[in-house]
Amino acid sequence: MMLSDKSIREYIKSGHIKIDPCDLEQQLGTVGMDLRLSGSFRLFKTTHKTFIDLTKEHFDTDTELIEIPIGERFILHPGEFVLGMTIENVELPTNIVGRLDGRSSLGRIGIIVHSTAGRVDPGWKGRLTLEISNIGKLPIAIIPGMKFCYITFEELTTPVEKAYSGKYIGSKLPGASKIDEEMKKSLEGVKA
Repeated sequence: MMLSDKSIREYIKSGHIKIDPCDLEQQLGTVGMDLRLSGSFRLFKTTHKTFIDLTKEHFDTDTELIEIPIGERFILHPGEFVLGMTIENVELPTNIVGRLDGRSSLGRIGIIVHSTAGRVDPGWKGRLTLEISNIGKLPIAIIPGMKFCYITFEELTTPVEKAYSGKYIGSKLPGASKIDEEMKKSLEGVKA
């Protein structure tokens, strides 16, 4: 069951859902909350690699973290992909799942807010990493501090038994992919 604005307000005021910082009057919509874009971005460096090897790469060395002041512009070129982050820290209890979506006004000019990771698992604590792409034909100036995405909440039938405690919990900056760790573990013991 998706939470309405009334329920979201009650859950935030009671501390059941935590969003910090939060201005309910400015950010609360009919069935979700607007979240704002921070000034932290992780970009892939230009390299001469022919491919990315998911089992051997350490993506921290292939990316760089840049900081853009709130209110300044970050130019996202056509076809470019960067990791961004919300200003807000989000904490969900074990009986709520969040769904992250782009704002339609940004989608209409070619901005994609997440490639695949739109679900915010029960038990999540941290800022949300955004997988930002420009699928349009022109460069777009995005501005740290702007309303950038929208989170909705759904109440589960029962609390989960296994709350999220994964490799990205507590994120404060957009981190590089850690899929290399996952691939090594998943391939252990697999026989060819």
